[in-house]
Amino acid sequence: MMDVRATLQARLEAAVGTAHLLTAPADIAPYLTDWRGRYHGTARAVVRPQSTAEVAAVVEICADTGTPIVPQGGNTGRCGGGIPGPDGDAIVLSLTRMNRVRALDADNATITVEAGMTLAAVQQAAADAGMMFPLSLAAEGSCTIGGNLSTNAGGTAVLRFGNTRELVLGIEAVLPDGRIWEALRGLRKDNTGYDLKQLFIGAEGTLGIITAAVLKLFPAPRTSATALVAIPSVAASVALLRELKAALGDRLVGFELMSALSVAISRQYLPTLRNPLPDHPWYALIQADDSAADSPLQAQVEAALAAAIESGLAEDATIAQSGAEANELWTLRENIPTAQRRDGPNIKHDISLPVSAIPEFVEVAARALSAAFPGVRFVTFGHLGDGNLHYNLAAPSGSDAEAFMANAPQANRIVHDLVAARGGSISAEHGIGQLKKDELVRYKSAIELELMHAIKATLDPRGILNPGKVLV
Repeated sequence: MMDVRATLQARLEAAVGTAHLLTAPADIAPYLTDWRGRYHGTARAVVRPQSTAEVAAVVEICADTGTPIVPQGGNTGRCGGGIPGPDGDAIVLSLTRMNRVRALDADNATITVEAGMTLAAVQQAAADAGMMFPLSLAAEGSCTIGGNLSTNAGGTAVLRFGNTRELVLGIEAVLPDGRIWEALRGLRKDNTGYDLKQLFIGAEGTLGIITAAVLKLFPAPRTSATALVAIPSVAASVALLRELKAALGDRLVGFELMSALSVAISRQYLPTLRNPLPDHPWYALIQADDSAADSPLQAQVEAALAAAIESGLAEDATIAQSGAEANELWTLRENIPTAQRRDGPNIKHDISLPVSAIPEFVEVAARALSAAFPGVRFVTFGHLGDGNLHYNLAAPSGSDAEAFMANAPQANRIVHDLVAARGGSISAEHGIGQLKKDELVRYKSAIELELMHAIKATLDPRGILNPGKVLV
């Protein structure tokens, strides 16, 4: 076994250089634990290639030796998809050194980037060219484009621009045998059979390793309006969303729902944040953008919110008067996951439902969970505009949070059964990873699972790419 390991190490060193093959425990430790601290794995090594050719060489070596590969980007995932298992057989393939812009075509409104670029770096590259890449997440300073594609990330602008897969025109990927599939085409129309790139987007590195992508760009907004709205109920928020869509059209970019408790937790761990509308049960954070510099957007948002207050859909509202005020309102929302982590463990659910089904779901789920776990606290927030809720459960005040986590299987069953009964999904934007692979078996149909296994067996017959993730 030591000879095999030594041979593997020597070949990997030859592929990427000694400095970029990490084997010392202290060096590889940061790659073996997820952002939430829920998953801890072991690995033979961490390999850090700088080019697609190097990725291909590493994969070919691993295919030849039967060595499992766990691709990893910024390691900001929520479901353990980028963390190796406990057996120590795998290598972690970190793509963070692949961080270049390969091309930017302003006339075609596309940017071609490598998978290891952070989302924030891609956004900045677009901005430097006077354009916008609209994908936006709280973790954008550290998450990578490869990770975003592998989980089909959502974020705060899906209402207007769609999920990650809708922002991708072409990809480059290394297949499980080490071959490179180069399909970096910036075409919006390419009707030539199967759209193969969509197999790899959302597959969490189980079918191939995405090394680069052609992404859509959009005109940069020159007029923006950001508002925090106090609302009496979730049902009122859905009605308000409908009214704002009618008033603003596709200039409505984001509509975020936040419960009073989620706002309170965010402020508790970042006390410099203000809540300009205290003492309301629910809040909506609204973002509208227009690429026209002389747009009457601000006045139109004000008028729409005034009408909502008059009709009872909203109780109060404040509109940011500066970029700094808008950033503060967004920080109030984006700090919620970090604040929750500091507040203690909680049972998380990343669910999606038809927007129309959300009010009734929230009501029914609260009754069922309160009956099962008296005193449970609901930290509910998310992207109401596209039907995605982060429906999280915190321990009753004063109780043992760690002990409360033992209720996760029962809580998951209550929540996921209610979601499935309403035509929803148990994973809206975080993926399956290790966390939900058993749940997937429960909620996917037999034919869906059969097709997924068939695709996996065809592309990765030896099962070396991200084993133990997505499929059981």
